Amino acid sequence: MGNCLGQPAKCAHASSSDMPSGRGQSSTLSRPDLTCPGNQASSKNPEVLPRSHVSTSFSNNLKPYTLNDLKYATKNFRSDSMIGEGGFGYVFKGWLDKNTLAPTRPGTGMVVAIKRLKKESFQGHKEWLAEVNYLGQLHHENLVELIGYCSEAENRLLVYEFLPKGSLENHLFRKGVEPLDWPSRMKIAIGVACGLSFLHSLDANVIYRDLKAANILLDSDFNAKLSDFGLARDGPTGDKTHVSTRVVGTQGYAAPEYVATGRLTSKSDVYGYGVVLLELLTGRPAIEDTANGFVEETLVKWAKPFLIDNRRVLRIMDTRLCGRYSNKEAKGVAALALKCLHSDPKNRAPMTEVVSTLEKLKASKQVPRASSH
Repeated sequence: MGNCLGQPAKCAHASSSDMPSGRGQSSTLSRPDLTCPGNQASSKNPEVLPRSHVSTSFSNNLKPYTLNDLKYATKNFRSDSMIGEGGFGYVFKGWLDKNTLAPTRPGTGMVVAIKRLKKESFQGHKEWLAEVNYLGQLHHENLVELIGYCSEAENRLLVYEFLPKGSLENHLFRKGVEPLDWPSRMKIAIGVACGLSFLHSLDANVIYRDLKAANILLDSDFNAKLSDFGLARDGPTGDKTHVSTRVVGTQGYAAPEYVATGRLTSKSDVYGYGVVLLELLTGRPAIEDTANGFVEETLVKWAKPFLIDNRRVLRIMDTRLCGRYSNKEAKGVAALALKCLHSDPKNRAPMTEVVSTLEKLKASKQVPRASSH
């Protein structure tokens, strides 16, 4: 994996969908009649991962830590070490020795992100365990690296590489943040697609289930990494076409057929990816709340009339780009987003096709020019 400190594989940077955010917290979604390969990569025995059930044996790739270890690495979880908060809990900046990965005095060694489950969190041990089991055994440059964990009494913590640019959500939607340029948006789109393509291509394929801008983290070069695997599930096996689950995820990103039936497939991830593409194109969030807290309109509903009209499609583009993008690339990405968002999941593009399409668009190297729209 790339590494923010220039050290081999075991870097550490930030992890977290738990960066501050007023949007996009994973939850159980309501539904009718229910109550609430781009990059080279490797996986360790993906066909035998003990992921979707409770397991007490963790990967040997991960380093176990005591609570005292992580207290030392974070200055006892002091408030000035906290770098984020989300549905899982709080995220603290910590320090480890870059060679031994032992905790070091704060300010020395390499920076890591340490996520601590808060007791009142809606996410619990099951989600924490899924994160450990998946990221402990799956390794790819577009997945965040999990370095270690702590399971001591009721304490549940995770130690990740530190990703200095934080979440895509912050770069797209937080006020006062410099807008991402077009090449960076294309780079992020390709990175996310490569990460999903890797997961879907495993012998024991993995459905990520909670793709959203808050769960896409960025390193110092804006390379995208998927984080937060607490809701991930093994895909269907044998002659099964789907996995039946309770409906969880984030409003605005979840595929409509999954919300309606609870039937989960890899094409559910493809739909969420289409929403992320729209966010990259428009600079608008998947859902926008009104002052009274009600959802006014989803991004998909707003954008679709433009996506199906080639003459109007560029009207959705983020005005902060000031026209500095290739019209050919932008239209190609918009067409790809429309395919990913198809109402029939069978007609959505597989992630391998998404990767190849984006790579071809990028390779066309049309010189960006100011558009007249």
